[in-house]
Amino acid sequence: MSDSENFSDILEVFDNPNTSRNFTIVHHCPEFTSVCPKTGQPDYGKIIFSYVPDKLCVELKSLKMYLQRFRNEGMFYEAVTNRIMDDFLAVVQPKSVTVESQWTPRGGLHSNIIVQYPTPQA
Repeated sequence: MSDSENFSDILEVFDNPNTSRNFTIVHHCPEFTSVCPKTGQPDYGKIIFSYVPDKLCVELKSLKMYLQRFRNEGMFYEAVTNRIMDDFLAVVQPKSVTVESQWTPRGGLHSNIIVQYPTPQA
């Protein structure tokens, strides 16, 4: 991904309708695609966002458009998942969030990458 492209610019937010209560929002994005940087072959997966909003919530159409920007990007699973987390944190600024990528099997291996904020204590 080039440094000049800031995918997070496409993410939009709206005011949390109930800041007096903690609640969890879960979004499943089952048609995620990116490209393997080693083989150039497409990678298919599902991205799951689970977050407790603070002042803002992510707008769904913008989230869909944001995720589609990765379609031609050559990135390893771990890099994609962490990049999505970084962008989500920067724009939505939730109290807590987990971003999980679940990848379709390749060569007999099925991978899930889970990134959490705040980072759990070891």
